[in-house]
Amino acid sequence: MKSRRLPLVWICVCLLAGPAWAAFASRANTPPRKMVIGTALVDFSGPLAKRLQVAGQLVDDAARATAGQYPGHGLDLMVFPEFALANETGVTAAERAVSLDGPVLDFLGAKAREHRTWIIMPMTLREPDRISNAAVLINRAGAVAGIFRKMHPIADDKGVFEGGVSPGTSYPVFDCDFGRLGIMICWDMSYDESWDALAAAGAELIALPSASPQTLQPSAQALRHRTYVVTSAPKDNATVFDPLGRTVAQVLQKPGVLVHQIDLSYAILHWSETLQEGRALTKRFGNKAGGTYSTREDTGIFWSNDPQQSIGSMVRELGLREMPEYVEAIDAAVKRFHAGAKDQPSAAK
Repeated sequence: MKSRRLPLVWICVCLLAGPAWAAFASRANTPPRKMVIGTALVDFSGPLAKRLQVAGQLVDDAARATAGQYPGHGLDLMVFPEFALANETGVTAAERAVSLDGPVLDFLGAKAREHRTWIIMPMTLREPDRISNAAVLINRAGAVAGIFRKMHPIADDKGVFEGGVSPGTSYPVFDCDFGRLGIMICWDMSYDESWDALAAAGAELIALPSASPQTLQPSAQALRHRTYVVTSAPKDNATVFDPLGRTVAQVLQKPGVLVHQIDLSYAILHWSETLQEGRALTKRFGNKAGGTYSTREDTGIFWSNDPQQSIGSMVRELGLREMPEYVEAIDAAVKRFHAGAKDQPSAAK
């Protein structure tokens, strides 16, 4: 068994080495950072007041579900789908756009304060200098913490973007009390640059409000950048993907909400005899260590349940290294080999 598995392990790790894997920065060495994500599968329609009412009810539902599933924890983030808030009548963006100031922010701010949660609310947003397809981030105090404006709105054959919106100009990453949050909207997911920019800026969780319920691209990019991704859509599904690209939580019935707890301090560990598919952590640390392991992928994600000890220290205590470290080490070794081969004289014929 040993002689068969070890070559397979190294082959699998080598296959993952390449440009898709950015320089590794461990997320395993801080105390546990557990948070509860909420997302919605819902098709918003009708006048603005009705849309706000639906949004408020869904936040209430998510907070209630959190209390039931994760006693002692509150809802940390609620994500809604693209175009959630807009005026019912009108064809152009200007006719459908709503202002954030006034009733919209008053309502969302009150709901955020009520449940002490962050909210991502997409809307056709009217601002003094532009109209955009935007996702507004509301913090726990009910204030606007930031705005992401869709970078790749759909253009018609005349070059008009979604009835007259202006494309965004940047991919901000927001510092929240639970971690660093990136946001993109729908069609943005089709561009590697979107994911790359958020990852380069240190996004630990990427929220993807969308009109499309795609799962393949978010799954692939979650794996590619070793990050959590949460989607919200008006049809088919709303999903949480883990840093292995796996679907770890999903709602399929509309309208519906989903809540799921993650830990943003985690270690990705590949198969090894020492790890024993995660059992080694349990044997050594008991319920102070948590995680899930996939025998299909020969890889698992692990976290600490002990505020006094990071998962990184547990991993090192067992003499293990995180999977991305192996990826980089093997890549560096291959490059050294080829560099050394160039310096060697050619073999005699």
